[in-house]
Amino acid sequence: MLWSKQFYHYDVKSWLEGDPAGPTPPKERWHGRNKDWTHLYNDDIVSMPDKWEYPWYAAWDLAFHCIPLAIVDPDFAKEQLILLLREWYMHPNGQLPAYEWAFADVNPPVHAWAAWRVYKIERRIRGAADRAFLEKVFHKLLLNFTWWVNRKDPDGANIFQGGFLGLDNIGVFDRSAPLPTGGHLEQSDGTSWMGMYCLNMLAIALELAKDDPAYEDVASKFFEHFVYIASAMNDFGSEGVSLWDEEDGFYYDVLHLPNGEEHFLKIRSMVGLIPLFAVETLEPEIIERLPGFKRRMQWFIDNHPDVPEHIEMTQRSARGVRRLLSLVSRKQLKRVLARMLDETEFLSPYGIRALSRYHLDYPYEVYVNGSTNRVDYEPAESGTGLFGGNSNWRGPIWMPVNYLLIESLQKFHHYYGEDFKVPCPSRSTGESDLWQVSTELSRRLCHIFVRGKDGRRPVTGGLDFFQHDPHWRDLILFHEYFHGDNGAGIGASHQTGWTGLVAKLLEQSGE
Repeated sequence: MLWSKQFYHYDVKSWLEGDPAGPTPPKERWHGRNKDWTHLYNDDIVSMPDKWEYPWYAAWDLAFHCIPLAIVDPDFAKEQLILLLREWYMHPNGQLPAYEWAFADVNPPVHAWAAWRVYKIERRIRGAADRAFLEKVFHKLLLNFTWWVNRKDPDGANIFQGGFLGLDNIGVFDRSAPLPTGGHLEQSDGTSWMGMYCLNMLAIALELAKDDPAYEDVASKFFEHFVYIASAMNDFGSEGVSLWDEEDGFYYDVLHLPNGEEHFLKIRSMVGLIPLFAVETLEPEIIERLPGFKRRMQWFIDNHPDVPEHIEMTQRSARGVRRLLSLVSRKQLKRVLARMLDETEFLSPYGIRALSRYHLDYPYEVYVNGSTNRVDYEPAESGTGLFGGNSNWRGPIWMPVNYLLIESLQKFHHYYGEDFKVPCPSRSTGESDLWQVSTELSRRLCHIFVRGKDGRRPVTGGLDFFQHDPHWRDLILFHEYFHGDNGAGIGASHQTGWTGLVAKLLEQSGE
């Protein structure tokens, strides 16, 4: 990852206008990609996903890069997170640039999560917290959060659309393009990412409020906004359509047709697991230090009868009441985990698949305008041309979302403790608490790279040269993603990038 730093220079205005000393660029350039990003002037050292195959930064990739980078160089990690929020990167409207191919694409909003994690990693390593860094990113993230609310929740219903959201090929339709059916998608993942964003911003605001009470007000804003999102997504007591399917015990996207019809798109994919990411615990000692926030929170709880569906307050300690904020209730959590930890569905020997293996035998099909749109389980490369077919969320294992699942399970365990247990794997007789489940997932991910009893590393697959040659057998490539059944490395072979998150897993619970 240190090797993947690269000098990156891109001046969009100069690219559009051309070099005065050279030929005039084609006029089509002013009607193509990035034409609305004339403010963007990049002239920096940036962490790349892979400076060989993908020699440009990507916003959500970079956020994940900063977690393992913070272990060895917290200053560089902080600098990178601040960089993308600067005015020569962030659009004046508050959007973060996705990547060179199309800055206006929408990546999941994980910047606040990364900033909060890097802040805590540095505090642990150096014994001192960088409040100035946290304050600087928080102010800029307020602009980005507002962009999301204004642009991706056009109806003001607290259900988000998002579109592409980085998950290439995850759905039955190209989510970056107008739907062939007309209408729009209410996205389980888009809404869940925003629930997670609210909780990340709440955590940062509460931290800053320890030294400056002015942050209590904005903390209250994110607390209340999260509850509104949770209520809309689960549709408790309203007239809309919930993104939660009680029959299947899973979250799905909902397709809204022009004639007013609404339908679940019943694809068992990572889209239905992302709601697990939105979870945070409010510790009593923090709340007691912030009387303004505590007073407004209690008023909101007392005056919104549906709040208990989204805030658990069953855990007590000598310090007071501990509160859990989560999109997923205790009952829903059991049902989602039953699918996630099922080895015939999401649970692979090497982590959580992006699509349930259920769709190997039962592909999902939608008939539209005389043609069939279909999703099959594909554990390796994609067989569809959607997004060029060069990336695939229809079965492989992706490190960043697996990492967030592990972290979320640890947060749930922090609240529920050892009394909350589930079978792991789902069809086994034994039960594990959620910390043990997180450890098992971490172990499976790490084993992608570890040499097994047969002397082979799963990541290298069937390439005997890399398995056995003494000059190569210990030079491990960190691929973009991994085969959903056998763990072999797939995609860009040098894209250490977000796969570098395995370093944090090894630091925490490696073997």
